[in-house]
Amino acid sequence: MKPSIPKGTRDFSPTEVANRNHIINTIKETFETFGFQPIETPSFENSETLMGKYGEEGDRLIFKILNSGDFLSKADDVTINKKDSLKLTSQISEKALRYDLTVPFARYVVQHQNEITFPFKRYQIQPVWRADRPQKGRFREFYQCDADVVGSDSLWQEVEFIQLYDNVFTKLGLAGTTIKINNRKILSGIAEVIGAQDKLIDFTVALDKLDKIGHEKVESEMLVKGISEEAIQKVQPLFSFDGSNIDKLTSLEAMLATSEEGTKGVEELRFVINSITDLGMQSANLEVDVTLARGLNYYTGAIFEVAAPKGVKMGSIGGGGRYDDLTGLFGVKNPLSGVGISFGLDRIYLVLEELGLFKKVDLPKPKVLFINFGEAEALYAMQAITALRKENIKSELYPEAAKMKKQMGYANKREIEFVVMAGSSEMTNKSYTLKNMISGEQKSVNLTELMSIL
Repeated sequence: MKPSIPKGTRDFSPTEVANRNHIINTIKETFETFGFQPIETPSFENSETLMGKYGEEGDRLIFKILNSGDFLSKADDVTINKKDSLKLTSQISEKALRYDLTVPFARYVVQHQNEITFPFKRYQIQPVWRADRPQKGRFREFYQCDADVVGSDSLWQEVEFIQLYDNVFTKLGLAGTTIKINNRKILSGIAEVIGAQDKLIDFTVALDKLDKIGHEKVESEMLVKGISEEAIQKVQPLFSFDGSNIDKLTSLEAMLATSEEGTKGVEELRFVINSITDLGMQSANLEVDVTLARGLNYYTGAIFEVAAPKGVKMGSIGGGGRYDDLTGLFGVKNPLSGVGISFGLDRIYLVLEELGLFKKVDLPKPKVLFINFGEAEALYAMQAITALRKENIKSELYPEAAKMKKQMGYANKREIEFVVMAGSSEMTNKSYTLKNMISGEQKSVNLTELMSIL
C-alpha cells in the first residue's frame, strides 16, 4: 500500500518550512515590538472546554480524541445498539483537539487570572484542527497567529492593531493590503433606525454579501428574511457608499442621528480613523466598510478584516475585533473586555508565493564539508570538525568513504561553500587541503588558519 497523508494536511519541504518561518518570525518580532507576550496552550483540551462554544456547526467540526485503553468499556449497551453517535461520543471521548486559539485563551485567562497582570497583551502562534472540507486556502490542520489585549476598553488598542497589521505586511513586502474597519454598534444603529432590530443578524448577513452578489440580490435576500420594503428603502444609501473615510463617517452620523448606540459607534470609528490619519500608514490602506459584519455574535465594537492587494484572488488574510466578555464563555461574572486580531498564515503564504515575494532562502547547511577517505582519515577530520563546532562553525563529515565524485556532488547540490580534503599526506603534515567551491581556489592550511578562513 502506497503511504499517504490525511486530506487537508500537508508535508512541508525544507524551502517551504524556511518560507513559513520567515512569515512567522516577522509576525512574532512585530508582536513583541508592540509589547505582546507569548503563551502556549495544549494541542488538546477537555471536551467540556471546547464543546458548546462555537455553535452547532463548530461542535461538528471539532476532532474528538478516543479515551485511551478500552474506550468502549464506559459506554452503555443501549447507546451502542441505538447508534446514537452524539451520546456515544460523550461516553467514549473526554478530550478534543483545539478548534481555535480563542477559547483555550479564555480558559487560560480564567484559570490564571490571579497571576496575570492586566491589561494582558498575549500572542499565540500554534496549530489548530478542524474536521472541515478541504479546499484552496482551507485545511484541516493549520496555524493561527493571534494577538489579544484583555482588560482594557481603550480605543488606542484598535489604533495599535491597525499599525501592527501595517507593520507586518510592510515587512513582508506586501504593499497595498486593505485593512477594512467597521463597528458592531453602527450595524446595530442602522438596524434600529430602519426598524429592524429584531432582524439584526439577517440584515447584516445579507449586507455582508453586497460586494459578492450585488445590491439587487441583497435586497431580495432581505425581503425573504422578512425585512420590510420601507426599511430597505431607508438603507439604500449604504448600497452605494463611497467617498473618503471622513465622508462616510459624516453620512453615517446623519443617518444614525436618532440612534444612541449608532452614534457611539460612529464616534469610536472617528477616533480610530483620525488617530491613524495623524500617525500615518506605511504601505496599507485603511477603509471604512459598513458592510463588514464578521463574527457578529461575538464582536461588540470594532470589526477588522484584511484584504490582499488588488489583483490577488484570495479571501481575507487577517481579521478580528473587540468583544465585551471573554471570560463569559466559562460563566465567570466579571466581564473582561478585549480586542484581538489574527493573521491567516496559510493564505499569506499563498499570496506571497503568487506575487513572487519570497526571497531565495538560505536553507540550514554546513559552511564546510570534510571529504571521507576512510576510517583513520575520518577520525582526523572529526577532530577538526569538533574544534570548528566549538567556534559555532557549521561543519559536516560525509558519512561514507564514497567515490570522490559522489561526495563533491553532494557538496554542490547543497551549495556548501568550502570542502576540506585530508588524506594520509595531510595527516602526516598536520594540515588540511581547503577548496573554495565558488572560486575553485585550493590551498593547504593548518587548523588555526582553517578556523580563521571559515
